[in-house]
Amino acid sequence: MNTFTERFYNAMENQLNEVSLNTLIETEQLKESIKICKKAMAKLKKYISSHSFETVEEEINFFKEGKPRFYAKYIYFINVYNFLIQMPLGGDEILKDYITYELTDLKRFFDHNQAFYQYYRSDSSQMDEIYFTRGGFDVHVELENFEEDDLYSTSHDYKLSKIIANEKYQEYLNLELQKIIHHDDQPQEIGIDLPLTWTFNKTDLVELIYSLVALGVFNNGNSEIKSVVSFFQTAFHVDLGSYYHKYTDITRRKKERTSFLDKLKFALLRRMDDKFDMAVSPQQFIKFE
Repeated sequence: MNTFTERFYNAMENQLNEVSLNTLIETEQLKESIKICKKAMAKLKKYISSHSFETVEEEINFFKEGKPRFYAKYIYFINVYNFLIQMPLGGDEILKDYITYELTDLKRFFDHNQAFYQYYRSDSSQMDEIYFTRGGFDVHVELENFEEDDLYSTSHDYKLSKIIANEKYQEYLNLELQKIIHHDDQPQEIGIDLPLTWTFNKTDLVELIYSLVALGVFNNGNSEIKSVVSFFQTAFHVDLGSYYHKYTDITRRKKERTSFLDKLKFALLRRMDDKFDMAVSPQQFIKFE
């Protein structure tokens, strides 16, 4: 189940990456992205309808980790699309008010779901069997976040999807607000005395980026590959082009699938060993008569 869900999610991500690289205006890109997510969600639901979970743990994992990843993407794209098409005409102050209203609305959502939000953010698991298995809730109580299919829904998987999506939407809104404040379409550059340029193989950088995102080191694990790639390209003055194709090449390696990460580990160990060997012990200066 986990292998299928991960493979299916990666296929959806590749399609979304292709859309992000075309020349369509942002709203058209979002419409295409929404369609891709919707199709992926329908196929995922069809697969699950013919699949029996072998254990409770497998069921929890799907409804807590698998399904929300797909639905969160879908909800996020819809949020951004609606934000753009409903954006009022006017100057900076009007746009600030519009974004501030959206941020306030998000705060109300998080406040309203504070208990479960804290449960999610603290990586708790004691209530997982209640929150993320089917049949353990009253449909009439959970109408606000129920998908109307008790064979494909739990009491909190949709709510979790909304939380993940709204966190990313909140990040998007804050970036848009900063653009207005600084009167610049690009985030402010960090002052660096000596510009850094990536001079290694581009595939090596892609390997590094995907490993960092996989570990969840940015934004509490809620960063997107596209955003991280964009940051690294700007920071290191490099164009990664069709980076998802490079990632696909990495996954197809027969040997040394993480060759660059292996080189990094070896180089760091060698540096630490060299520093240790070069360290001079005080006893070396003692003259024994």
